[in-house]
Amino acid sequence: MMLDQVTVFLENDKGRLSALTRVLSDADINMYALTIAETSDYGLVRIVCNKPEAAVKALRAADMRASVTEVVAVTVPNRPGGLAELLQKFEELDLNIDYGYCFSVAGEEAVDVLKVSDAKRASEALAAAGYRLVTSEDL
Repeated sequence: MMLDQVTVFLENDKGRLSALTRVLSDADINMYALTIAETSDYGLVRIVCNKPEAAVKALRAADMRASVTEVVAVTVPNRPGGLAELLQKFEELDLNIDYGYCFSVAGEEAVDVLKVSDAKRASEALAAAGYRLVTSEDL
């Protein structure tokens, strides 16, 4: 049970992020989370949305470099230590986390989105440990 994330390579120029969001809006794509890792020349925009394949198709049609990446999305208690407990589990599983970001969906829980070395193994182990995984259907 993994989640598809949209990854976009975007030039760090005035108006590019606005254009990206306009393309998604015109394609009736709803974003739930967005994060940007940037340098002076470009950025990697990572998006969790309701229709990742349609988002990639629309972005590519607008001449933007976009792809779908499998990530693990897991709920944790929205309290101090919630993320620390989850990350301890990754250490126990000897799984590397390439990157991650979080978003809160309600007062009681947050969703951590993690790109890991073995998403399938991580998903299975987290589910067996009682964590609730988030899929596109949950959003």
